[in-house]
Amino acid sequence: MQYVGLDKQIRKNNFNSLLLLIAFPALLLGMAYALVYFTKDQHHDNPTIIFLQAMPVVLAAVGIWFLIAWLGHSAFIRMATGSKPLDRIENKRVYNLVENLCISQGMTTPKIYIIEDDSLNAFASGIDQRTYSVSLSRGIINKLDDEELEGVIAHELTHIKNRDVRLLIVSIIFVGIFAFLAELAFRSLRFAGSGKKRSDGKGGGGAIILIAIVVTAVAYFLSILLRFGISRKREYLADAGAAEMTKKPYALANALRKISNDPLIEAVESRDVAQLFIDNPKPSTHKSASWDNLFATHPPVEKRIELLEQFSPL
Repeated sequence: MQYVGLDKQIRKNNFNSLLLLIAFPALLLGMAYALVYFTKDQHHDNPTIIFLQAMPVVLAAVGIWFLIAWLGHSAFIRMATGSKPLDRIENKRVYNLVENLCISQGMTTPKIYIIEDDSLNAFASGIDQRTYSVSLSRGIINKLDDEELEGVIAHELTHIKNRDVRLLIVSIIFVGIFAFLAELAFRSLRFAGSGKKRSDGKGGGGAIILIAIVVTAVAYFLSILLRFGISRKREYLADAGAAEMTKKPYALANALRKISNDPLIEAVESRDVAQLFIDNPKPSTHKSASWDNLFATHPPVEKRIELLEQFSPL
């Protein structure tokens, strides 16, 4: 896969970020309207009027959620991955590789973090120059040679150059909203049974909760589809960008082989955060499961290696 049109890819990712900023709130409002519409028998007012009255509250809640997540995403990701600043004095090799690549690309050097885990993995994150960072596991630093580690770092720097990381942060924030609402609806079902058994005989709460579960589940599913629509191709593009940056596609191919044998990062529990990594740090225990393959955030490593071996940098 030839890596061409960097500026075009950046514009495309910026456009996709804008689409997500529009699509996810629209989907949330659609979910809110569906909830009102399917429970309209519980109200005397027109569901459209109720929806219009509730819309400012919904948008304000989403705005507050997004603002908090946007401003605090770096801290949240560090907590989710257990990453800490990498000491420069003891890790000059890593800093030299990162800084040399950044100088060659005219980039500002991102912050560098380490995950104290012997497995092999890495990821980039951030939304602007102030928050861009590259995180490397202890295992990937110790077990890759200089050329292989350079390829991995170049892959992550390409994600930053392409604005992939900002696009993913936006998608993670919005999918998190739907995940929270779906979880809230499922937990509420526990209390539905007691509502049906009330002595006053008014037991309609269970039906409303079931409707809420169905609507939020559908909305959550659609939000995941929106996210996966942008998450797979970026890995191919970052691999190709790294090959062009280092002129050593074989080095990244070798690194991916080693990473695929041990990508598990024990500190990572969130599937949303897992999609940031160069390889999924929470792989399925059933590697042939069609469901997992259908919703995989990363393309098969074998396919990525095959493309890298065919790559001829200019």
